[in-house]
Amino acid sequence: MTRPASSAYPEIPYTSWSDTLATLHRFAQVVGKIRLAAGPRRNHWWNVPFHLTGRGITTRPMGEDPIFAIDFDFLDHRLDITAVSGLRHAFPLVGRSVAGFTAELTRGLDAVGVDVAIEHPRPFDLPDAARPFAEDTEHVTYDPAAATRYWRVLSRVNLILEEFAGRWSGKTSPVHHFWHSFDIAVTRFGDGHVEHPPTTDPVTREAYSRELLSFGFWFGDESFPEPAFYSYTVPEPDGLADEPLQPAPARWTERNGSRLAVLRYDDARALPDPRAAVLDFYESAYRAGVRRAGWDLERHDSVGGATDPYAWGPGGQAPG
Repeated sequence: MTRPASSAYPEIPYTSWSDTLATLHRFAQVVGKIRLAAGPRRNHWWNVPFHLTGRGITTRPMGEDPIFAIDFDFLDHRLDITAVSGLRHAFPLVGRSVAGFTAELTRGLDAVGVDVAIEHPRPFDLPDAARPFAEDTEHVTYDPAAATRYWRVLSRVNLILEEFAGRWSGKTSPVHHFWHSFDIAVTRFGDGHVEHPPTTDPVTREAYSRELLSFGFWFGDESFPEPAFYSYTVPEPDGLADEPLQPAPARWTERNGSRLAVLRYDDARALPDPRAAVLDFYESAYRAGVRRAGWDLERHDSVGGATDPYAWGPGGQAPG
């Protein structure tokens, strides 16, 4: 018998909003490339992704003179550009092509006194990567209801990843939303360096310069047309796909030559407690990776977000 899906995890089938997703993905890449150009560098590109807000996603403050931020508002469906000087420029997202969005964003940056140039003003790792954003009049679909639903799902997953991140005290990335691949993830890093062939691109070399396990969620694309939770281990150890995963619907699959642990979003929604199921999935993928990679399984345990064993209380649980 199939249980009803949790109302806290709304349906978001890829095919129902793929056109809006394609447009929004490119909007995000335009803004993300401004973030890349104007933000201070962090290891593993932690400076580049977006973070969530109570209304959408943000670049966080960047620049120098002036300091500014760019925010997507997925409740009122507008883009906000704000400078610490108090100057602000906002415009609606509905009805704009990528070319129109790019032009209005450029005008808005000028209006608040920001002078920043995008080094490569075209999509990254998308089918139309050769076409500049300023010439893209094809991608114009923006369904407000779909955009709001995307943000609400993103918000729910963000909190699950934050809770999972609190279980480990080693080197950990922020929970962040990548504009290039349009997924949200948190990554745990080991001590070992990863050697890449000289021909490996610099983006990949920096992102995967250390041993790591990454955990995240994507909304789907043409090659995998459904939303799903995922995890992978770098470098991929031998026998990884022989390790068990939880809950029962989770499985190992292959994408771009690498093994991924995958739990379909709809499978998680159909379970009695989707949040607990996703946390179990991430934990099982973590244990699979560290067992096969030879990491110390208990070295960075952080029960309930606390590293002090005296704070864990009876049963190893943090109080409160």
